[in-house]
Order: sequence, then structure tokens, then C-alpha cells
Amino acid sequence: MSDTITISGQITVDDVKALAEQGYKTLVNNRPDGEEAGQPTSDAIKAATTEHGIVYAHIPFSGGMLEMRHVQEFADFFNRTERPLHIFCRSGNRSSIILQAAREQDLLDED
Repeated sequence: MSDTITISGQITVDDVKALAEQGYKTLVNNRPDGEEAGQPTSDAIKAATTEHGIVYAHIPFSGGMLEMRHVQEFADFFNRTERPLHIFCRSGNRSSIILQAAREQDLLDED
């Protein structure tokens, strides 16, 4: 996406350490807990971000169920946190959509 924003599919707790080592400051999880067996919970990811000094937000929504409240919550979080930022969901698609929606609404302070 850019040098300051990246998107991926599902990450693991171990991936959080790698993201921290790469200099990421912020992580957004757009995936609801329990979508599939074996998926790390939001609480597990949050614990790893806390351990590695990354700011975390869980802004879950199911595919095709993005609402303006999700976009606004994402934008508010984005605008008060540091970059680089990594966003993830199951495949990366939902995270791409929420980022694009926030940009289309001109809600992001991207300097």
C-alpha cells in the first residue's frame, strides 16, 4: 500500500514480534473472532502487541457488512496513532476496503 501502511491476511501472535522488529507502531485487526477454527483471538493478538510496544485496535466486521461507524472508528484510531501501521483480516480484502472507504470520505490525516 505504502511505506507507512501495509495490509495482509491473518497474522499470528509470532508475526506481531516480526512486525515490531520491522518498526511497526500500530496494528488494526478487522477480523471478527471465531470466523474459522485455529484463528488467533483478538485478545491473543492484543497481548502480543502490548508485549512488543505496538498500539492495537480491533475493528471487526464481516465481509460485505462494512458500515460507516466502522470507517469512522478506523479513521479516528488512524488519526491519533503513529505509523507505520499494519491492517489485517482473513485475506486482506476487508482491510483494503475500510482503508479505501476512509480515504474516499477524506477522513484520514495522511501526511
